[in-house]
Amino acid sequence: MAVKKKKAARPKPKAKATAKPKATAKPKAKAKPKAKAKPKATAAAGRASKAPSQEEMMAQWQAAMTPTASHARLTPMVGTWKAKTTITMAPGAPPEVHDGTSVHRFVLGGRFLEQVYKGTSMGMPFEGIGFTGFSNVQQRYVGTWMDTMGTGLMQSVGVGRPTDERIDAVADAIDPSGKELVFDTIIRIQNHEHHSFEMWTKDPSGKKYRVMLIEYERG
Repeated sequence: MAVKKKKAARPKPKAKATAKPKATAKPKAKAKPKAKAKPKATAAAGRASKAPSQEEMMAQWQAAMTPTASHARLTPMVGTWKAKTTITMAPGAPPEVHDGTSVHRFVLGGRFLEQVYKGTSMGMPFEGIGFTGFSNVQQRYVGTWMDTMGTGLMQSVGVGRPTDERIDAVADAIDPSGKELVFDTIIRIQNHEHHSFEMWTKDPSGKKYRVMLIEYERG
């Protein structure tokens, strides 16, 4: 018998090796921006930060405390005066007129003009004390007023360019309800025998009107 030859087994194909995924490169961290160098202090800044010497401080105090021509401008108001006060409570309201006396004198070495007023207001005795001066540091007229109609202060600061005939200021006070009041005030110096004081404010519509006028005649 013929012997059948066995067929040789075909070799199985080798499995292809799967390529490993390449590692993705990590993004490089952005370099932090360099801090800007601080500008060097200038010589002027260095001088500004330098503390004034004792001599410079004394010169500043001397300039701040010495009465000037702006204080002397108030001289025509020194004396004893008959005062006529006209008050208008609202636009169109009948004015109330009161008489009084006022004594004005320089105090604190001519640095402030003191005013002591006595008269009547709304049928009651009335007294008031005020001070008017000029701040050499602020280069403005300043003032304060207190009277028997309240327990607070009215304070004023000059505005505009004062002259020997006129001094303007803005004054503020608090009324009994707690509301802040703002007034425009004017001192008019006619001569050594007459001067006046005006207060202006606004009605609810914003219209300005004169709420008070005091006319001084030397007594």
